[in-house]
Amino acid sequence: MEKSDAAFRTIGEVSDELGVPQHVLRYWETRFPQLRPIQRAGNRRYYRPADVALVRRIHGLLSRDGYTVKGVQKLLGAKGGEAVATPLPAPPPATLPLDELEAIRTLLAKALA
Repeated sequence: MEKSDAAFRTIGEVSDELGVPQHVLRYWETRFPQLRPIQRAGNRRYYRPADVALVRRIHGLLSRDGYTVKGVQKLLGAKGGEAVATPLPAPPPATLPLDELEAIRTLLAKALA
């Protein structure tokens, strides 16, 4: 049975969904002040939908985008959990002279013909 998107999630459910151990989620709570799940009796954590979205964002930045914890902290810093858009560096300009590039294009065109 699937939960509604608006339902609270336990730390185990979030852990299973993202494939991240529970202790890592608890660690992230200490490093990211924006991540504050509700804690009920016995310190049971319940993640609100906004918390789950933030955990997904943190996980993506760390695992997919290659940021460090410190880098993600800077991104999330002043925006209260919303990542600041940072432009990617521009690719380096082509290092081959134009006439060499045209020669390569001609060779490739001949090879395809």
